[in-house]
Amino acid sequence: MSDIFVALPPATSDGCVLFGKNSNRPPSEVQEVVYYASKTHDNDSKLQCTFVEIDQVCHTHAVILSKPGWTWGAEMGANEHGVCIGNTAVWTTLCQSGDHVEKLIGVDFVRLGLERSATAKEALDVITKLLAEHGQGGPCFEDHSFGQWTHHNSFLMADRTEAWVLDTAGPFWVAQRIVSGTYNISSCLTIGSEFDASLPDLKDLAQSGGHWKPEDGEFHFANVFGAEFTGLSLSDVQLPSSRLKSGKELLTNATSKGKISLEEMFGILRDEPSSINFSGDIHTVASQVSVMSPSDTNALDIHWFTATPNPSVSVFKPFIFCPDSDTGDVTVSPAIGGEKGRPCLQSSVDRRHALYKMHEKWRELMENKTAIGDKLCKTMRELESSCVQEMLEFAKTSTKSSLGDVGDLFKDVTESEMKFYR
Repeated sequence: MSDIFVALPPATSDGCVLFGKNSNRPPSEVQEVVYYASKTHDNDSKLQCTFVEIDQVCHTHAVILSKPGWTWGAEMGANEHGVCIGNTAVWTTLCQSGDHVEKLIGVDFVRLGLERSATAKEALDVITKLLAEHGQGGPCFEDHSFGQWTHHNSFLMADRTEAWVLDTAGPFWVAQRIVSGTYNISSCLTIGSEFDASLPDLKDLAQSGGHWKPEDGEFHFANVFGAEFTGLSLSDVQLPSSRLKSGKELLTNATSKGKISLEEMFGILRDEPSSINFSGDIHTVASQVSVMSPSDTNALDIHWFTATPNPSVSVFKPFIFCPDSDTGDVTVSPAIGGEKGRPCLQSSVDRRHALYKMHEKWRELMENKTAIGDKLCKTMRELESSCVQEMLEFAKTSTKSSLGDVGDLFKDVTESEMKFYR
């Protein structure tokens, strides 16, 4: 039940594109931040995703991912070409209670889109092609005590020039192109009767499947396939429709003050009254904000990740793609049973990485606003703000030839953060 945001010129300064996402998952889930270099694969090789095996492609792009420790796929991430993708669960009339046939799940589509696309439009094409070939479905949580919901997915993908929103309902899909201003999605379908791409013969297939009749009026994707989620006892403000409205208001308010900045996007993801920053039956377990520089400049993209729960008491840490990028191991979950990333759906497992464990000791103190917790939170926020200013200046003035200086950037910052928790 995640919230995803994008801001494009003229809503942003310097012609950049801002992408932001909170990953709202079961409180017991640990999210890791990992980097995978680009790679060439053998012809006819296979790829094991979270549950199913599919054909591998000849080349995959370098990616930085924020992902549940138990899945192959990712909740959100970016690739070396400046493409960012995030997904959120949506409930549709085609969701069948108890249907856990293993197919590709939402996080698999995110990683596959990042590994195989150089633009947001290419990512849309990759995801919809895989949706047609393999379908979507399967258990979406490792914590069996939390329950296993059945849901479909919406995606927001952005690059340096545009963004695409993709709504799905089973095999059906529509997509909308965003070229300026702001847009946000929550855990509900947002595309109606106007869209820029869709499943071929969408209306005919919806009619033949008994989902829509012309006499019902204009075809409206969200009205035809949308459904409310009733799997948790959530307050009104936490309902997807309410969070969607609150997210739009936060973007509008930020725009009214001037150009939306990186730190303002941090602030939107940290907003607790709207429940965009979740705490309760569902928890914000990780967050990402990315700044993609205009394609006609040499400025660098910077991607910021928390790798820990609750962005209000977490630090956003920077990553820049380099030939020798190394994110270190303090945000990597341990292998379980000797096999990294495979689900253990029948038992509770400890996937806490080193940074998670250190942050966990202090998180309760910061969330409860104790004196020592407030002091630490203030110190960490000041360091984050200083880092933001330094990195934004570096991105403007540096070139690809100077990237050797930042290969260990994320690793160095996470290891420095660990020292504050000792």
